[in-house]
Amino acid sequence: MSYSRRPVEILLVEDNHGDVELTRQVLKSCLVANNLHAVSDGLEASDFLRHRGKYGDASRVDLILLDLNLPRKDGRELLAEIKSDPALKLIPVIVLTTSASEWDILKCYSLHANCYVTKPLALEQYVTMVKTIEDFWLSTVKLPRADTL
Repeated sequence: MSYSRRPVEILLVEDNHGDVELTRQVLKSCLVANNLHAVSDGLEASDFLRHRGKYGDASRVDLILLDLNLPRKDGRELLAEIKSDPALKLIPVIVLTTSASEWDILKCYSLHANCYVTKPLALEQYVTMVKTIEDFWLSTVKLPRADTL
């Protein structure tokens, strides 16, 4: 399949079901073809990224949207794991969280997050944020395609 026709594979690591569904709905209206895969904690994300257990047939991911405050393994731990793994470190990670803590921002960038976005609380602003991510990360940026890594 050609580079321009293959859907962008996105992994959303988010434990808030409402945020997952809202993100899914906004991304469905994208001009760029994409497949959104969602997991609810860091351990599941790790299994998905490494094709373990029930994720043995999971797609190779092109972009990760990562919440920080997750059950079982938090986003900071997962980010450190991803960016220290030669097989995963080139996958762009957008930290998408409610935390506006300067410590979290510095920590995530020190762990090589590609972007840090604080989730807005208002529905309309959340939709705008997801569309902005789409405009930049799916339409403007050239992502390292998972099928070429």
